[in-house]
Amino acid sequence: MLAKPPARTFDHVAVLLGGLSAERPVSLKSGAAVAEALREEGYRVTEIDVAQDLAAQLVECKPDVCFNALHGKFGEDGAVQGMLEFLRLPYTHSGILGSALAMHKEAAKGAMKTAGVNVAEAKLVTRRKALAGHVMEPPYVVKPVAEGSSVGVVIVAKGAASPPELIGKDCDLDEVVMVERFVDGRELTCAVFGDFVSEVIEILPLKGLDFYDFEAKYAPGGSEHVLPADLLPNVYQTIRKYTLAAHNALGCRGVSRADFRFDDTEGGTGELVCLEVNTQPGMTKTSLVPEFAGHAGWSFGDLVRWIVEDASCDR
Repeated sequence: MLAKPPARTFDHVAVLLGGLSAERPVSLKSGAAVAEALREEGYRVTEIDVAQDLAAQLVECKPDVCFNALHGKFGEDGAVQGMLEFLRLPYTHSGILGSALAMHKEAAKGAMKTAGVNVAEAKLVTRRKALAGHVMEPPYVVKPVAEGSSVGVVIVAKGAASPPELIGKDCDLDEVVMVERFVDGRELTCAVFGDFVSEVIEILPLKGLDFYDFEAKYAPGGSEHVLPADLLPNVYQTIRKYTLAAHNALGCRGVSRADFRFDDTEGGTGELVCLEVNTQPGMTKTSLVPEFAGHAGWSFGDLVRWIVEDASCDR
């Protein structure tokens, strides 16, 4: 069970939400839920819909601490963290290096692999090259190098004659993307709260969805969560070990969540791989981190208070 959250020491919290990335709608929901819970915990809260004048807004409202509820580029990649360090404003979640490293999927793979965490083989190519022909034997996954929430992810099925056109739909064809070997099987996730490792959730996408995509993550009823996941003890504990190892290898702080695939399909490889680490996990009503916290004995209010009181500079 998680330790009792600390008493409130900060007073005025600026909740950073919205932002400029493709994950703006999710961040708005996360931020609104966090702001409501923080007010119930007794904090004075200012919600800031982040734009390019964020520094000026923060100087004007003079918060004691920032709760970073942003997702995606500029909020999760070290950019906002650098600005908050410059302003010497304590903030939540990971710092500049941990955020940037975890957000860049290829760099994160290298750090995790060095720490003994198994990852799927991948290569970086331009969208133009990925669209021109198979750069890896199908099945494989094409995904942006630095996005979250399954934004822009395309699965190329086994036996596909050619890559689907939607790999390049409405995109810059010279943009670099990751082509990653597809690992069949179960979708699993685990979180770290400071130095506490959560139990493991299995995610079962509903509505005929092929994988845990944006809809499955954020639409009510988009997925079913099994907590704790029904796994063999050795697999279960390996996931928890990998989750903490990845958190530490990337230099994460506060809370993070690691996503896995485990191939226990009939005739499958039995392989377990870590797909990525999320340094700014969602905080919506259907999000996983609040579910982990609830299972460990914390209310949503306990969780947001712990995150705020863990805030600092020099993360």
